[in-house]
Amino acid sequence: MKAVTLTGGRLETVELPTPQPGPGQLLVAVRRCGICGSDLHARTHADELAETLTLCGYPRYLRSHESVVLGHEFYGEVADRGPSTTGRIRPGAPVVAVPLVRRDGQVDGIGLSAAAAGGYAEYVVVQEALTMVVPDGLAADVAALTEPVAVAWHAVNRGEVTKKDVAIVLGCGPVGLAVIAVLKARGVATIIASDFSAGRRALARACGADVVVDPAVDSPWAATGGHGFHETMTAEYDAGIDAMQGLHKLPVPWWAAWRLLDKAGKTRPKRPVVFECVGVPGMIDNILAAAPRHSRIVVVGVCMGADKIRPSLAVNKEQDLRFVVGYTPLEFRDTLHALAAGTIDAAPIATGRVGLTGVPHAFETLADPETHAKILIDPAMPGDTIVASSHP
Repeated sequence: MKAVTLTGGRLETVELPTPQPGPGQLLVAVRRCGICGSDLHARTHADELAETLTLCGYPRYLRSHESVVLGHEFYGEVADRGPSTTGRIRPGAPVVAVPLVRRDGQVDGIGLSAAAAGGYAEYVVVQEALTMVVPDGLAADVAALTEPVAVAWHAVNRGEVTKKDVAIVLGCGPVGLAVIAVLKARGVATIIASDFSAGRRALARACGADVVVDPAVDSPWAATGGHGFHETMTAEYDAGIDAMQGLHKLPVPWWAAWRLLDKAGKTRPKRPVVFECVGVPGMIDNILAAAPRHSRIVVVGVCMGADKIRPSLAVNKEQDLRFVVGYTPLEFRDTLHALAAGTIDAAPIATGRVGLTGVPHAFETLADPETHAKILIDPAMPGDTIVASSHP
């Protein structure tokens, strides 16, 4: 089969043996595979990522000296079934899968390890138990977005966002755009998006952002005005004194009234939910410094290497800092069906398609945020040209 390998930072189209599905596994003919930001990082930071993953208990993440077939955002059709499969998914069925595979008791990330070749190829092996049939009628380009949108689905879940909340998305690359699309699907009242790129800001609007900000001109924090957030400690303390003076005027002990207000949720401070989708050094600390008091900050972007924050900022502002990775199988399934039902409109995220031989060109193209957001690999496409995706 044809595949694209990454070795020492070099991408190359090669011929490889078609992989064989083992017990409980399926062979999938790849129809689309998304190029993920983590793939771009792996090309230049593989060893650094591997060291981090080793500390997390996974020592088999790809290394720069290894030859690896990338690709964990794939959609395809079942071509064959290994032994000990249930038969619940028929050959020819369109599928997506959580990109994990188990061999001899060892679990590996598909497309993220030399031990588990990914979807930059004509075929990929997946775990039957983690494979899901794509509902009829879902376009291939959208089905291939299931994995990255599931990441956003999980991030929004971790943010515990309600419809009444103000959500701020910093960074409108593919992950940020997916977060916006999920927030829109959840009916969040106000979605503020911020990005330096005019092209990304246009895509943010297409994905459902209510307010779009160029941080070189305006502050995304200024757009939160009028929502009752406290910007300073003294503003909150001043409001607290006013509240206490009002409680003392009631014909009941002030603490009794406070407890009732607590139960009704009236004393809970107003705060935005901030999604950090940039992943560059200094970003988290900048958010801690600029975000309103009590902000809930969900870190989705992956910062390469060490970073520095001032915990005293978060302490004095009582900010909530959360980190996310991946998703659960249920979140993956629910994302797929939300895409199929049209509840989530993620189509604008996929901006182009390319064949296997055009993958190196696609990697270079993705360095320019004005050109593309998400490029999908179509193994059946000839040539190196990136074809713009068209959306209804």
